[in-house]
Amino acid sequence: MLVEERHAGIVAAVRRRGTVSVGELSSMLSVSEATIRRDLEQLAAGGLLRRVRGGACTVRGSVRPEPDARPFEHVAASAPESKRLIAERAAALIADGDVIALDIGTTVAAMCPLLTSRSLTVVTASLAVVRALADAPGIDILVLGGLLRPNYQSLVGTLTESALRQVRVDSAFLGTSGVRADGTVLDSTPSEVSVKRGLLDVSARAYLLADHDKFPGSGFLEVAPLSRFTGLVTDRPLTADQLSLPDDEDLEVLLP
Repeated sequence: MLVEERHAGIVAAVRRRGTVSVGELSSMLSVSEATIRRDLEQLAAGGLLRRVRGGACTVRGSVRPEPDARPFEHVAASAPESKRLIAERAAALIADGDVIALDIGTTVAAMCPLLTSRSLTVVTASLAVVRALADAPGIDILVLGGLLRPNYQSLVGTLTESALRQVRVDSAFLGTSGVRADGTVLDSTPSEVSVKRGLLDVSARAYLLADHDKFPGSGFLEVAPLSRFTGLVTDRPLTADQLSLPDDEDLEVLLP
């Protein structure tokens, strides 16, 4: 597990429970207590939690969700060719008049330039998507409100999840931090997981957008099995070592 992922897990646990011990974090993240103590000192120095004897607690009065290890702009600039190929294939799945949901990931956001001339309704909690499509004349945007995660330009929390339950979409397009060989879709950001699950619940069809580096990629939180998705959009054929699903599992793999 990357240090950034471990820090995100610690911050999420502290904010969820209020107070958490070094021993509990050590067990949860499968690292030594000495490593957890060092992590807590670093996170406390950054103002993300308050160090107390034996563990850590929330910073009094803070409701800000955990930051991502890398800001949205940095992730968006990586692997641009793979993102472009996946975005083009995903955009081809959309028909004019559709109601679609776009997740907060950078690969999903890469679809936006391909949609500006379309006639669609877009449901999203991504401010990057809102900005990219705001001036598109044929697109209506339904923004899911919630608590802002500034460095990833997304909205999360109970308000986001409540708003999401009020809608139904024809197709949802989701990103991921990684996919295990058994088809488990992962994420590294605790506050995003429930939003992703909500997107799956309200969509008639759902597509996972993931380039070859996401197999296995990273992530320590299970979002859903690949069987929950209608299709997987990726940039190149996958080997059996990268993805090996049961013979009776019906998943369409879509390539450029």
